[in-house]
Amino acid sequence: MSEHFRAFSFVDRIHSDEVGQKITGSYHIPEGIEEFPLSLVSESIGQCAAMSSMKAVDFKFRPVAGIAGAVDFSGEVKPGDTLELEANLVKADEEAVGYGGVARVNGKEVVRLHDCLGPMVPMEDFDDPDAVSARYDLLSGEGAEAGAFSGVPSFAYEAGELVAGESVTGTFQIPEGEPFFKDHFPRNPVFPGTLLMNLNLQFVQSLIDTLDGGASWKAVGMTSVKLRAFMPPGESLSLSAEVEEIEGDKATILVQSRRGKRLNSSARVLLQQT
Repeated sequence: MSEHFRAFSFVDRIHSDEVGQKITGSYHIPEGIEEFPLSLVSESIGQCAAMSSMKAVDFKFRPVAGIAGAVDFSGEVKPGDTLELEANLVKADEEAVGYGGVARVNGKEVVRLHDCLGPMVPMEDFDDPDAVSARYDLLSGEGAEAGAFSGVPSFAYEAGELVAGESVTGTFQIPEGEPFFKDHFPRNPVFPGTLLMNLNLQFVQSLIDTLDGGASWKAVGMTSVKLRAFMPPGESLSLSAEVEEIEGDKATILVQSRRGKRLNSSARVLLQQT
């Protein structure tokens, strides 16, 4: 069975769409998977916004990940939960989509996106326009089959140098042949930015564990999230993280990735003592 719209698609139904302005939808997290990281909740909101923006340009273009001003992690999700999705678009044209959005579970906010901007690229370079248009019609009508997603593997990075309380380095080899590449995207496989986001949260944990204070720390959000280049299968990324600030019960860690010497992505992880 084709993995398109199964291996990395996180909108089951579109409930309303003021095309290019506001869209609401939902996604049922399959019961049979081990976990559904908050980074994939962010992806779900983004995919909802993408649907409205692609409809606005008659499926001739599609957005790709670019910038998020801030991401708030305000709750938790688990397999079996249903995400209630909402995205408000401030721009949707052949150039870019600009939006913010929120995901809730039983009315309680779990993730909120602020000031996101995704550049548009020609649809035909990445996916089949007719297939994506038909997917939109399905989601707007009877809805998609629930439970199609079977999870994504846990990605391992190779640890580098750790300076306790200050910095850490590592490397990550983007896998090849994973099913999600057939969904993201069939004609031009790209490692999803939200999977990199989740990897970054795992990567900084070794540094978080060395922070002073003796308390445990929890990631409560990210700011200044920037993806500067596509990440094709097989590429090697150099990872680095450094503590920028610790003030009371709050801390900020700058995490970056590079392809060779070129900066590929960057974000600030916001921590709160628990």
